[in-house]
Amino acid sequence: MTADVLPRLTAELAAAAHPDADAVPCGCATTTLAHRPDTTVLRHAGTVAKVHASGTDPTALALRLATAARLPDVFLPPLAPAPAASVAGRPVTLWPYGAPVDPDAPDTAPWEAAATLLARLHRTSPAPAAPPMRGPAKAAHAMARLREVLAGAAPHPAAPPLLRAWSALPAWARAEAPAPDHHPRTLCHGDLHLGQLVRHPVPDGPWRLIDVDDLGVGVPAWDLARPASWYACGLLPPDAWTRFLAAYRAAGGPAVPEDGDPWPALDVPARALTVQTGARYLAKAATAGRPLDEVEQSLIDACARMTRA
Repeated sequence: MTADVLPRLTAELAAAAHPDADAVPCGCATTTLAHRPDTTVLRHAGTVAKVHASGTDPTALALRLATAARLPDVFLPPLAPAPAASVAGRPVTLWPYGAPVDPDAPDTAPWEAAATLLARLHRTSPAPAAPPMRGPAKAAHAMARLREVLAGAAPHPAAPPLLRAWSALPAWARAEAPAPDHHPRTLCHGDLHLGQLVRHPVPDGPWRLIDVDDLGVGVPAWDLARPASWYACGLLPPDAWTRFLAAYRAAGGPAVPEDGDPWPALDVPARALTVQTGARYLAKAATAGRPLDEVEQSLIDACARMTRA
């Protein structure tokens, strides 16, 4: 998002936040909540504008917005049923502001709430025209980006175990083929992590999911894969994982059996998310010319273990 586009986006956001105001400037500050090459998110008063990635399919995005709007007990509902504007050829959607998870209070992370919301989503019948869940496509994109970075850099010792782990995944988890018929198909979020939860109304309303960019029909175990990966890599405490899994099962989530070992269902998606996250970390570290930190290295070590098993 170039600097010359930001004033226009800010003006549109302010107009959406104060639709009944006159021409007098409101005086509210506009703050940047996220700014990455594929996404910019701004807040003005109680309204949030999200600029989606270049190349976003507007029809699929509209279907995803409609799904979020009809599931207010799962998703933070959009303020408009379709993209509200286009900035630099990229669609813009409008949302109410929700209070995010506090990253400095890991002991209060809402793992049970996240699991319950996922179970509700997975039990909802998708609309006939619902687009596919984009989880495997995001993993493939992370690997493509990593290969671009590695092609212009010196050989990195973390790259071979990560690339081997990716090659060992089945084709469906690499977005190269449909998932086998024995996998259940449900509505899925597609990119579940704690940054995708907010409280609305603020400050202590119920937790709701945000970010519909990857929402669609797919294998529900993918939505459990990131916490499963973190647990397997030692990044999520066993108690948190146990509470998350128990809450998902208690809410009737179909991604794993009601009891017993969940890993036959979770193994492939968890490995795929481990590789995806490791690829993103390695690409960032290689681009910055810095060594991997402890967390980043733990993902690479997990990828190495996958291909030794």
